[in-house]
Amino acid sequence: MSDSLNIVCPNCDTTNQVACDRLAERPICGSCKHLLLPGKPLELTTVNFDRHINHSDIPVLVDFWAPWCGPCKMMTPIIDRAAEELVSSVRVAKVNTERERELATRFGIRSIPTLAVFRQGKLIDQQAGAIDLKQLLNWLNSIFA
Repeated sequence: MSDSLNIVCPNCDTTNQVACDRLAERPICGSCKHLLLPGKPLELTTVNFDRHINHSDIPVLVDFWAPWCGPCKMMTPIIDRAAEELVSSVRVAKVNTERERELATRFGIRSIPTLAVFRQGKLIDQQAGAIDLKQLLNWLNSIFA
């Protein structure tokens, strides 16, 4: 296993190489100097989705949601909390399916919210419906066990 990971900057989309033992030290982007792992969800669009999914060595949890969806609104604080708790191990991101219909179609999103986990460019699991933080963390632990 490599002693460094590629992490895509949430601000400028530049790929940065970060030593594994420095992930907890809040690394910054070599290009724009913003935090690489800010501890909040990243908005993904058709423009930056593939870059973050395919070029980042840390897994990416994507919340496919819509602004009119009641269960999606209930999930917002849970997704925010997950981003804080998983800051150095999982990138947490959101895709607004109303604005990014192409991405919703591409991944067969038929129900929202849908949570999807990507690792090294591949979709490894997904689940539809609102869940609480404990269920979310248990689901992620089962995936990465």
